[in-house]
Amino acid sequence: MNLRTILTAIALAALGYGFWLAAGTPPDAIQGEYVRIIHVHVPASWVAFLAFGGTLVGSLGWLATKRFGFDRFAAASAELGVLFTALSLLTGMIWGQVTWGVAWDWGDPRMASTALMFFVYLGYLALRHATDHPVDRARRSSILGAIAFVQVPLVYFSVNLYRSLHQRQTLTPGGWKIEDASTITALLTNVAAFSLVYLAFVVWRTRQLATAAQRAGAAEAHAGSAITAPTLGDHRD
Repeated sequence: MNLRTILTAIALAALGYGFWLAAGTPPDAIQGEYVRIIHVHVPASWVAFLAFGGTLVGSLGWLATKRFGFDRFAAASAELGVLFTALSLLTGMIWGQVTWGVAWDWGDPRMASTALMFFVYLGYLALRHATDHPVDRARRSSILGAIAFVQVPLVYFSVNLYRSLHQRQTLTPGGWKIEDASTITALLTNVAAFSLVYLAFVVWRTRQLATAAQRAGAAEAHAGSAITAPTLGDHRD
């Protein structure tokens, strides 16, 4: 088995174990069984931040070295970041409807800033698809990928900077705001499992983009070799 297969198997096993632990955690006195959404919502949010951090690293790597491997890694990481941000938004809306009685509130800084981050990185992906030349695409998207990351700490700390429906950070220098040990264990396990899922898929997607680039280059070279310059005597009446 190759590295991608091994990583995928480990990630799926970890994900299954994490969900099994989450199923055994106690319900909340107010939220009831819905409190278990935390085991998807929080890990998805964390992996979104992790993935956009990967896009930052890939973008800076391309700008520094002009190696397309960095650009492909940045693109793959952004795709996964958008996917996990969408999952975070969806689970957050379900949780919000149950907890606050409203699925969405544009006045909430965490919701608004997360939605803005989602659309900015959708714009990043749209920019990549709108630019055909590989160098131009890598340069433009790398600049945007580096600048866009400024949103990540703003989203994370928004609950501390502004009044919000969201509670403040669950993990602080003073400790956890969760009292049940089994919930903490399940949450940390799912954070690790989701991180492994990201790692497995970013390796797979980066390799897929590299293969697509190689095929495109080979097709372009083949098409170019089929065209020959005409000569003066090369004609027929």
